Amino acid sequence: MLRVVNLGVEIGGRRILENVNLYIREGETLALFGPNGSGKTTLLNALIGNPSYKIVSGRVIFKKKDITSLPPDERAKMGMGISFQTPPKISGVKLIDVLKYCAKIGGYREEDIFEMAKRLKLEDHLYRAVNVGFSGGEVKRSEILQLMLMNPDFVMLDEPDSGVDLENIVLLGEAMKELLERNKKKDERKKAGIIITHQGYILDYVDADYGVVLYRGKVACMGDPADILRQIRKYGYEGCMEKCLKEI
Repeated sequence: MLRVVNLGVEIGGRRILENVNLYIREGETLALFGPNGSGKTTLLNALIGNPSYKIVSGRVIFKKKDITSLPPDERAKMGMGISFQTPPKISGVKLIDVLKYCAKIGGYREEDIFEMAKRLKLEDHLYRAVNVGFSGGEVKRSEILQLMLMNPDFVMLDEPDSGVDLENIVLLGEAMKELLERNKKKDERKKAGIIITHQGYILDYVDADYGVVLYRGKVACMGDPADILRQIRKYGYEGCMEKCLKEI
């Protein structure tokens, strides 16, 4: 599904990522860990083609096609989807209008919008401006709802469990599990994805196949996500890196 080869990324002339290599097969979900400033969000923005994030070395291969130079809209058409850590507020644009466009992309009917919105407790937000006056949990749920209707093959989730309460984590976790596992009728595609998480709460709901730690812009550790999370909680990132290096 996705292969990242020796990826180097700069923002404003400052190198953030260096020689990042990843390989994600169909049906696999990767949990991405790392301290603030390690390059996690930079990686997702580079993968989706955000022009503010300049790829200066390496390649991004998606579905066996080199997409390193493709713009974001072309990547989205190929089946990439992303939820942002801090989505923008969009005054003058109603959420329902965005969702209708997402549903068109994903092959859903208009009535499906209302059904999914109800499940995510967003039925009262459909005719409000996107994210304007939304709580943190409502913003996260709105992002997931858009992704569910788009039905992308490859899903990137940037800290979906950040700044939300227990009730929202449950709603988000169940929705994300469905998003990553669901195959529509007559749709044999297997989903794949990357989830950035600091606290790891979302991993109680979504089964990640393996975990990767980004540290100072490089892949520093790889293994079972539950084991990595335990090491981080016990020793912190510095201690986790030391332990990982000793095992190597």
